[in-house]
Amino acid sequence: MRLLYSVIVGLALPLAFVVFLAHGLRDRRYWRNFAERLGYGSTLRAGSIWVHAASVGEVQAAATLISQLQARYPARPIVVTTVTPTGNERARTLFGTGVYVCYLPFDLQVFVRRFLDRIKPVVALILETELWPNLYHECAQRGIPLVVASARMTERSVRGYRKLLAPFRQALAKATLIAAQSEMDAQRFRLLGANPATTHVIGNLKFDMEVNADIVRRGSELRKQYASARPAWTAGSTHEGEEEAVLDAHRRVRRSHPHALLILAPRHPQRFQAVADWLAREGVHFAQRSRSRVATGDAEVLLLDTLGELVDFYAAADVAFVGGSLVPIGGHNLLEPAALGRPVLTGPHTSSIDAMARMLTEKGGLEVVVNSASLGVRVSALLGDATERARVGALARLAVETNRGALDRLFRLITPLVTR
Repeated sequence: MRLLYSVIVGLALPLAFVVFLAHGLRDRRYWRNFAERLGYGSTLRAGSIWVHAASVGEVQAAATLISQLQARYPARPIVVTTVTPTGNERARTLFGTGVYVCYLPFDLQVFVRRFLDRIKPVVALILETELWPNLYHECAQRGIPLVVASARMTERSVRGYRKLLAPFRQALAKATLIAAQSEMDAQRFRLLGANPATTHVIGNLKFDMEVNADIVRRGSELRKQYASARPAWTAGSTHEGEEEAVLDAHRRVRRSHPHALLILAPRHPQRFQAVADWLAREGVHFAQRSRSRVATGDAEVLLLDTLGELVDFYAAADVAFVGGSLVPIGGHNLLEPAALGRPVLTGPHTSSIDAMARMLTEKGGLEVVVNSASLGVRVSALLGDATERARVGALARLAVETNRGALDRLFRLITPLVTR
């Protein structure tokens, strides 16, 4: 069955090249370092620790893990691979020259072998949900321990993988360890073929994110720049069709708080200009982070059209709404604003973060809004009540703090693999 999978991937490869070519016409980052997707790149000395973080969310979640790996194993090269250009760019910014960052190759044996020959890993840590049959097979053939860390599996993902069940079942059977976020995730991995004896529940690494003084300081500075004497709320990781609801909510907010500022952060950089054009057509007075260091008093919206600053703008705001949830995307990371002690709001579509959303809701740090009207009502209420904001924000932060520990549990599992 893996052979059939490889044939399908090989036949689809020309289409993938066309897709990358087309994306590159709009965003040249898709063309940069394209040879890495074929397995080419720098050769490292043997014994690297390889962490795969597909996109921006996984890269951000990997920050504390990478920091700990560097502290514990200073002599070993650290490799971080990504799939998306935004994830690649964020990894380079976040980790600097102390980490080798490149793209994961397409999952064909020739590319995978070339890649593994280059980086020579002693262990592979695959974050969250990335199942690549040829990659897993080749790691097993070479005796490279492969750990799916902070592993999660949605019901939708299960249905997708089961369409080609045999190669993915074989891939999971070759994984050395599955370190799942929750018991439900662990059950779904077992259902797809993971070995029950080596499938563990460790929790979510995102709970172990470090809220350091620099984030708080940058948030305070940004607040002074853009909204020193104004109420402000951040809508982060929004998608197409969601900005309209958020803007409608903000117009409702400004009926009660005429000077309120909305910090609007679209999820995908390729949409930044489209959102700016849409705001202009809507007649909205807005500023762009990439062009303006301040927001004038008549600016209703600050468009966050830069990368890597969302968590700082969560820190700058009074209230946070996390997108991908008013439209059927499945939601995004709720823990960044929660860890900062901000009241967190989300829409009803949270299938990708169901355990996280359920826990925060039960602890009182998260509220679900169903549409633009309820979003506007709740933001208005929170902006008008500092005591309530502090209470809900404290519950959100406490929920994060009491669920830390996944990183320590992960290291207890992987230390014997790295030091063998």
